[in-house]
Amino acid sequence: QVQLVESGGGLVQAGDSLRLSCAASGRTFSRYVMGWFRQAPGKEREFVAAINRSGGSTDYADSVKGRFTITRDNAKNTVYLQMNSLKPEDTAVYYCAGGYNPSCGGCYYNTAEEYDYWGQGTQVTVSS
Repeated sequence: QVQLVESGGGLVQAGDSLRLSCAASGRTFSRYVMGWFRQAPGKEREFVAAINRSGGSTDYADSVKGRFTITRDNAKNTVYLQMNSLKPEDTAVYYCAGGYNPSCGGCYYNTAEEYDYWGQGTQVTVSS
């Protein structure tokens, strides 16, 4: 089992940047596909970004492509989401997720159902 703790959220203005971090417990972090999702008030949780076990392959939602970057540091058991050129529509609670997959090094997931563990979320608010 792995526990995920997000940090780095806050209140920023449109055009600013934020970096979210997600620290994972346990010794098998490198066997997990990692992802970021977000949920805005009154909306369903949506996919933001995903990264495979080594960090060599990534996937992004169209709405954040070119502005957000997902990376991971397996030595630190941490996944990051660098968010640039933030827009008011990026306002949401951001969740880190981990999906255990020891057999597929190149895989990443963009649906919530593929993930086994979730963090508690961190609020990101972008003012116009």
